[in-house]
Amino acid sequence: MSGVTSDPIQIARDAWGDAMPDWIRGMAEECAATSGNKVAKKLGRSGAMISQALSNKYPADLGPLEELFNGVFRNLAVECPALGTIPANECQHWRRKAGKFVNVNSLRVQMYRACNGCHRNRKETGHG
Repeated sequence: MSGVTSDPIQIARDAWGDAMPDWIRGMAEECAATSGNKVAKKLGRSGAMISQALSNKYPADLGPLEELFNGVFRNLAVECPALGTIPANECQHWRRKAGKFVNVNSLRVQMYRACNGCHRNRKETGHG
């Protein structure tokens, strides 16, 4: 099929146009420099998810992927009420674990409490 490109940067440009977020551009550049699968592996996500995000076809909220990308590739840090300044992707990791209480060690209990009281922990509240 002619006209089909495998260049991640061009794929993102074609899919997003002028509305392409800076982090999508950054992710496309990382994919072009290595590969989509290598970027996916660093993020702990699937290659399909990365491809769908670049193609503007991912069916869910891209906010968590943006935060993960910025934490891993751009060293974005956030303030944790329990641990101080930590990478954004580490914050996301702890927030996921905080969804279920598991009393395996004191740090896990501390983070469960901290994450569940933190404004960064997006929870469905049922309010409009």
